[in-house]
Amino acid sequence: MRMRKKKHTAGRLLACGGYMQINDMLESGRPVCLEIGCGKGDFICGTAQKRPDTNFIAVERVPDVVVAAAEKSRGLGLPNVRFIVADAKELANLLPESIIRELYLNFSDPWPKRYHHDKRLTSPGFLEIYKKIMVPDAKLILKTDNADLFGYSLKTLPQNGFAIMRETRDLYGGEFLEGNIQTEYEKRFVGQGVKICFLEAAYKAGG
Repeated sequence: MRMRKKKHTAGRLLACGGYMQINDMLESGRPVCLEIGCGKGDFICGTAQKRPDTNFIAVERVPDVVVAAAEKSRGLGLPNVRFIVADAKELANLLPESIIRELYLNFSDPWPKRYHHDKRLTSPGFLEIYKKIMVPDAKLILKTDNADLFGYSLKTLPQNGFAIMRETRDLYGGEFLEGNIQTEYEKRFVGQGVKICFLEAAYKAGG
């Protein structure tokens, strides 16, 4: 489904000012975490509220999507959240090496057709990009409603230098739910009774 174009997006992003500038986040000395694809910002804002001593950056390629998340962060007055409007393919050019301690992939596009699998955010090409910006033993945390994408990720991650630490195909029926922050999609899926897959992997430098 095509998103309806929002009005005055450029001006609204400009009004968010510092929330679109990341340099101070990178130079603060605090841990930095990254979300790829932020939706309306429920997850990153909720996580930032619970962890005020950690900095959070979200990258989103569609300005009409990120504007709602940026406005939410501004409305909450969160000092530890920033946004980048860019494609995830550009992350190695936008962020310093070895800075990200946690990377979140929440309900990413599953790209179900096999000839599109290289577009998946856990494909080998993307994992190589992440490894450039992640510190050793950094966490990659994935949530998805798509069982095929989940199974694919369970294979590609160990093959590309990531050790699976925790995994479940039913997040809400298991032991890993404590501290979970919901996304907008997640709230909808849980309300519909859809099972949520979850994994946590650690980047093993040199792997």
